[in-house]
Amino acid sequence: MGQRYLIDSNVIIDYTTNILPAKISEFLEQIFNTDFLISAIVKIEVLGFNDEPSKLQGLEEFLNAASILHIDDRVIQQTIILRRKYKIKLGDAIIAATAILNELTLITRNTADFKNINGLQTINPWDL
Repeated sequence: MGQRYLIDSNVIIDYTTNILPAKISEFLEQIFNTDFLISAIVKIEVLGFNDEPSKLQGLEEFLNAASILHIDDRVIQQTIILRRKYKIKLGDAIIAATAILNELTLITRNTADFKNINGLQTINPWDL
Protein backbone atom coordinates (compact mmCIF):
# COMPACT_ATOMS: atom_id res chain seq x y z
CA MET A 1 0.00 0.00 0.00
CA GLY A 2 1.23 3.54 -0.80
CA GLN A 3 1.49 6.54 1.43
CA ARG A 4 -1.40 6.99 3.85
CA TYR A 5 -2.55 10.22 5.42
CA LEU A 6 -4.20 11.64 8.52
CA ILE A 7 -6.22 14.78 7.82
CA ASP A 8 -6.11 17.69 10.29
CA SER A 9 -9.08 19.87 11.22
CA ASN A 10 -7.88 22.96 9.37
CA VAL A 11 -7.63 21.03 6.10
CA ILE A 12 -11.19 19.76 6.42
CA ILE A 13 -12.45 23.27 7.16
CA ASP A 14 -10.49 24.76 4.24
CA TYR A 15 -11.75 22.03 1.90
CA THR A 16 -15.42 22.22 2.92
CA THR A 17 -15.45 26.03 2.68
CA ASN A 18 -14.07 25.81 -0.87
CA ILE A 19 -11.08 28.08 -0.27
CA LEU A 20 -8.47 25.67 -1.62
CA PRO A 21 -7.10 25.92 -5.15
CA ALA A 22 -8.37 23.23 -7.54
CA LYS A 23 -5.04 21.35 -7.56
CA ILE A 24 -5.13 20.92 -3.77
CA SER A 25 -8.82 19.98 -3.74
CA GLU A 26 -8.19 17.30 -6.35
CA PHE A 27 -5.31 15.86 -4.28
CA LEU A 28 -7.52 15.77 -1.18
CA GLU A 29 -10.49 14.28 -3.03
CA GLN A 30 -8.35 11.29 -4.00
CA ILE A 31 -7.66 10.73 -0.30
CA PHE A 32 -11.26 11.36 0.76
CA ASN A 33 -12.48 8.84 -1.81
CA THR A 34 -10.01 6.07 -0.93
CA ASP A 35 -8.57 6.18 2.59
CA PHE A 36 -10.11 9.11 4.52
CA LEU A 37 -8.62 8.93 8.03
CA ILE A 38 -9.06 11.37 10.91
CA SER A 39 -8.32 11.31 14.61
CA ALA A 40 -11.27 11.38 16.98
CA ILE A 41 -10.05 14.78 18.18
CA VAL A 42 -10.42 16.16 14.64
CA LYS A 43 -14.11 15.26 14.62
CA ILE A 44 -14.49 16.98 17.99
CA GLU A 45 -12.64 20.08 16.79
CA VAL A 46 -14.53 20.40 13.51
CA LEU A 47 -18.01 19.77 14.93
CA GLY A 48 -17.36 21.60 18.22
CA PHE A 49 -17.81 25.06 16.74
CA ASN A 50 -21.05 26.94 17.27
CA ASP A 51 -22.00 27.41 13.63
CA GLU A 52 -25.21 27.41 11.66
CA PRO A 53 -27.07 24.09 11.95
CA SER A 54 -27.06 23.58 8.18
CA LYS A 55 -23.26 23.99 8.03
CA LEU A 56 -22.74 21.65 10.96
CA GLN A 57 -25.04 19.06 9.38
CA GLY A 58 -23.03 19.22 6.15
CA LEU A 59 -19.76 18.83 8.06
CA GLU A 60 -21.17 15.92 10.04
CA GLU A 61 -22.26 14.18 6.83
CA PHE A 62 -18.84 14.80 5.30
CA LEU A 63 -17.03 13.41 8.37
CA ASN A 64 -19.26 10.33 8.40
CA ALA A 65 -17.32 9.20 5.32
CA ALA A 66 -14.07 9.17 7.33
CA SER A 67 -12.59 6.32 9.29
CA ILE A 68 -12.02 7.60 12.79
CA LEU A 69 -8.88 6.54 14.61
CA HIS A 70 -9.88 6.45 18.25
CA ILE A 71 -7.93 7.48 21.31
CA ASP A 72 -6.77 4.20 22.81
CA ASP A 73 -4.13 3.45 25.47
CA ARG A 74 -1.30 3.55 22.94
CA VAL A 75 -2.38 7.00 21.72
CA ILE A 76 -2.75 8.19 25.30
CA GLN A 77 0.78 7.09 26.21
CA GLN A 78 2.29 8.59 23.04
CA THR A 79 0.36 11.82 23.65
CA ILE A 80 1.81 12.08 27.16
CA ILE A 81 5.32 11.59 25.78
CA LEU A 82 4.81 14.24 23.10
CA ARG A 83 3.31 16.76 25.53
CA ARG A 84 6.20 16.33 27.95
CA LYS A 85 8.90 16.47 25.28
CA TYR A 86 7.55 19.14 22.93
CA LYS A 87 5.20 21.20 25.13
CA ILE A 88 2.46 21.20 22.49
CA LYS A 89 -1.28 21.67 22.85
CA LEU A 90 -3.32 18.62 23.80
CA GLY A 91 -5.25 18.40 20.52
CA ASP A 92 -2.07 18.66 18.46
CA ALA A 93 -0.37 16.04 20.63
CA ILE A 94 -3.27 13.59 20.14
CA ILE A 95 -3.23 14.15 16.38
CA ALA A 96 0.56 13.74 16.19
CA ALA A 97 0.48 10.61 18.36
CA THR A 98 -2.23 9.10 16.16
CA ALA A 99 -0.24 9.81 13.00
CA ILE A 100 3.02 8.45 14.42
CA LEU A 101 1.53 5.24 15.80
CA ASN A 102 -0.35 4.50 12.57
CA GLU A 103 2.58 5.46 10.32
CA LEU A 104 0.56 8.19 8.62
CA THR A 105 1.65 11.48 7.10
CA LEU A 106 -0.26 14.36 8.66
CA ILE A 107 -1.84 16.79 6.21
CA THR A 108 -2.14 20.13 7.99
CA ARG A 109 -1.94 23.82 7.22
CA ASN A 110 -0.21 24.31 10.59
CA THR A 111 3.01 22.43 9.94
CA ALA A 112 4.86 24.82 12.27
CA ASP A 113 2.91 23.34 15.22
CA PHE A 114 4.38 19.91 14.44
CA LYS A 115 7.78 20.73 12.89
CA ASN A 116 10.05 19.49 15.68
CA ILE A 117 8.33 16.20 16.44
CA ASN A 118 10.62 13.27 15.68
CA GLY A 119 8.97 10.50 13.68
CA LEU A 120 6.15 12.69 12.34
CA GLN A 121 5.88 13.51 8.66
CA THR A 122 3.72 16.44 7.59
CA ILE A 123 2.46 17.94 4.36
CA ASN A 124 1.04 21.43 4.04
CA PRO A 125 -1.51 21.16 1.21
CA TRP A 126 -0.99 24.84 0.41
CA ASP A 127 2.59 23.96 -0.58
CA LEU A 128 1.58 21.35 -3.18
